[in-house]
Amino acid sequence: MCLAIPAEILEIEDGVATCKVGEGNTTVQCSIMLLPEEAVIGDYVIIHAGFAIQKMDPAEAKETLKILRDMVEVMGGANYQHDML
Repeated sequence: MCLAIPAEILEIEDGVATCKVGEGNTTVQCSIMLLPEEAVIGDYVIIHAGFAIQKMDPAEAKETLKILRDMVEVMGGANYQHDML
């Protein structure tokens, strides 16, 4: 199962964005070719299966990440690294 997660774009090169996930130092790369509008550094995007699939409001992205962190805590943090979210 894949989970679509919000992430902030830090860098864009040749249609590939390097994005920061959550408050830690975790970064992921994703293609931005499926976005219906241009993405810029600082945008938040939803990433699923290696592709940014939509831009997201920054406040909504931060709230979603908080909810995901809360869910991990309720589940006892099993198999998750806290710094990823």
